[in-house]
Amino acid sequence: MTRNTLLLIPVLCLSAAAGRAQDTTAVDGRRLNEVVVTANRTEVNRHNVPMIISVVGKEELRQSGESNILSALSQRVPGLFVTERNIAGFGVGSRGAGGMTLRGVGGDRMLILIDGHPQYMGVMGHALADAYAVSNIEKVEVVRGPASILYGSNAMNGAINMITRRHDADGWSADASLMYGSYNTQKHAFSAGQKKGRFDAFVAVSQDRTDGNRAHSAFSATNGYAKVGYRISNHFRAWADVNLASYGIEDPGADTELYVDCLAEILRGVASVTLENRYGSTDGAFKFFYNFGDHKINDGHKEGYPLSLFYFRSNDHNYGVNWYQIFRPFRGNMVTAGVDFKNFGGRAWNDYIAPATPDVVETDTSLYEAAGYLLVQQMLFDRLTLNAGARFEHNQQFGNEWIPQAGLSYRPFRHTVLKAAASKGFRSPNMQELFYKAAWAGHNPELKPERMTNYEISVGQDFCDRRVSVELTGFISEGSNLIEADRSHGYPPTNYNTGSFLNKGVEFTCYWQAFSNFTLQGNYAYLYMMDAPILYAPKHQAFLAASYRWQKWSFNANYKFVDDMYISTGSSELTDTYGLLDARISFRPTAWLDVFVKGNNLTGRDYQIVSGYPMPGTTVFGGINISL
Repeated sequence: MTRNTLLLIPVLCLSAAAGRAQDTTAVDGRRLNEVVVTANRTEVNRHNVPMIISVVGKEELRQSGESNILSALSQRVPGLFVTERNIAGFGVGSRGAGGMTLRGVGGDRMLILIDGHPQYMGVMGHALADAYAVSNIEKVEVVRGPASILYGSNAMNGAINMITRRHDADGWSADASLMYGSYNTQKHAFSAGQKKGRFDAFVAVSQDRTDGNRAHSAFSATNGYAKVGYRISNHFRAWADVNLASYGIEDPGADTELYVDCLAEILRGVASVTLENRYGSTDGAFKFFYNFGDHKINDGHKEGYPLSLFYFRSNDHNYGVNWYQIFRPFRGNMVTAGVDFKNFGGRAWNDYIAPATPDVVETDTSLYEAAGYLLVQQMLFDRLTLNAGARFEHNQQFGNEWIPQAGLSYRPFRHTVLKAAASKGFRSPNMQELFYKAAWAGHNPELKPERMTNYEISVGQDFCDRRVSVELTGFISEGSNLIEADRSHGYPPTNYNTGSFLNKGVEFTCYWQAFSNFTLQGNYAYLYMMDAPILYAPKHQAFLAASYRWQKWSFNANYKFVDDMYISTGSSELTDTYGLLDARISFRPTAWLDVFVKGNNLTGRDYQIVSGYPMPGTTVFGGINISL
């Protein structure tokens, strides 16, 4: 695909508005009246808030054929890129994948949330991508831009909120899926739910395993989730959930520098208890959450070199409380007030294999953050919505930080929405950057938070009885105080607040329900970066998907295009451009059984994302889905 071909995507979507659809069906959920909760912690119309939010629903997650949330999101959210290195499994460490960039900003600057509470390692400060399974998720809301006003540190550049499934209908249901394919890749999942009276429950279990598309690149993961809820009264509901993810990873190293015995064993746990209240003019919740991790990693050794002398070990935690309440004192007005507290940290050490050699502790500490925030939203004349607020954050290590935000949403016509917003994001230094005493870490306890200011405008429009939907967004993002390693004073390089960036770009999404059984959707993102090359930040990124249903058959195809993306910087600067064609065919002989076959990278394109880790060529999978 040439760069000029990219222009055809928005043109084709816009040209659909000129035609009249030939069937009448219910409009799918992704329209001007779509409801989201991540914008201000309660259900609101997506286009009545200034934040730019992408929503990926359960059906889209299912059609992706992916068992991991981040793999599914990387196609459906404009401007978001997720690194991969294997047919399944992301891995950990310096050669691991699963890192995210959004609008050219990567690192640990995009926060992952589960039902609104933060998910990341307490010691290293980043998410572990292999811990997030599709099987227990109802939908995902992605804030494309700073979300620090509500969610604090690490939401500097955006937030991914995974909203877990709940069994709402009386009675019970169950789902199961089995898939097998290339490189002995197996994916199995089971979920079941029941609701009886005031009580509801949901459980999900999934397991993935593969031999990997290279020697010594095996991966296996087991994820279990359970949620129980109880409606105490018409005004109060309590629920609790727990998620455990256990996985093992083998890393062969880059193809130019092969490693052996490079293994990781990871256990991640998430638990929360929530009490919700709902009255006519106010609603809110109090939540306690606790996340923990146990990690055992052998960095391996090059072929012919001595064995590793120790395992890297860490136990970390991230726990806290969230309280928020939404008030509606008069017509069109909504006030969100909240308080957050979290404690994060842990212990990291080198566990020497020789029994007589004592452990070497790299860090063993924790920090707390406490914050309060207020967000006010006012609708005027049933067309204009104004939104403004601020957050005050106190960090035990560096002190205080103010985070303001303001924006508006305006509907000049029934099916048109205009948005504009200015917001600030920040990221606190993590434990590794502050205190980690390893030879390579370059810790600095004097570090201050990273900061980012974002300006964005957007226009959304529905056409053809709301069968065609388009949205165009422009943004300017400016970052300062970024933490970078200074190598001018010897080794290890010391971390300082010295970095900056200025990124600009355009994002486009479109959806066309051409007939009752045929839909097209796509997105495109253009990114201009004024500073040095940034890894995994494509200049052009596009996605187009088609879905067709005929009697008991379903056909899905999608194409993803990535252009001018750096996969290596510095002395070995490399870029890659590639396009990937995937397709899926399914047959439903009965209401409860779905049989499918799918193929990825059908053109056999050679490409790399993590330099030195060639991605698989054409892969084929088959399986069944059962719904009872």
